Amino acid sequence: MSLDISRQWVFITGASSGMGKAAAYHFAEQGANLILTARRLERIEALAKALKEKYSVEACPVQLDVQDKTQVATVIQSIIDAGRSIDILINNAGVALESTLIQEGDSEHWDTMIDTNFRGLLYITREALPHMLAQNSGHIINVGSTAGHEYYPTGNVYCATKHAVKAISKSLRLDLLGTAIRVTEIDPGSTQTEFSAVRWQDQQRSDAFYADFNALTADDIADAMVYCATRPLHVDVAEMVIYPTCQASCNHIHKNGEATRGIFD
Repeated sequence: MSLDISRQWVFITGASSGMGKAAAYHFAEQGANLILTARRLERIEALAKALKEKYSVEACPVQLDVQDKTQVATVIQSIIDAGRSIDILINNAGVALESTLIQEGDSEHWDTMIDTNFRGLLYITREALPHMLAQNSGHIINVGSTAGHEYYPTGNVYCATKHAVKAISKSLRLDLLGTAIRVTEIDPGSTQTEFSAVRWQDQQRSDAFYADFNALTADDIADAMVYCATRPLHVDVAEMVIYPTCQASCNHIHKNGEATRGIFD
């Protein structure tokens, strides 16, 4: 039997686009209330308005840069002070800023990826967890990547940050043993969102990359999040790795009827 998550509060980072935005819709459809966070305030304000109108749920847009630990602490405390809980935390905010050989990489890009994908997840989790422990309930869903399971040419620092997400997710489960808090890591393969356009700073390149195969969508991943969150409380989906059918590894996609090949070689 599925767990009823209606009226629970779902805190989503990176809710302005992609998997975070899709998650907001899918959880709202379940009747959950939402705390939508992102740097782009106008986007999450519009999203909150749309969700309220369509699903009659509460949706609170909060501007937040997960890289700023002081801001993270202030935002989460303000949520608690307002009488809201954090029942489900979706650590979705993430970024890749280059596909470059490490000897040619931009250290500022590295810092942003590390500060967003790894430190940001840590900051949010550290501030939310005491409140979950106080209520002895909660579910943390960390969005990792298949890049956290393997490696590919030019993946270097991005892969490292997603391996870190895996390490933290597994460590969290050990640290929280004996509590009622669940921890799930969802690791998508190739998913068509604006992620690749940001990574390459080139929308046309991103469109061309996805043109010849049927990639995952943000809705596919959001659906998986809801599945994990609605399992009975004694069930913790620890890890879910999701590829499109045409993908066998980070570096192997069957495109447009061609033989499977290394896409980053």
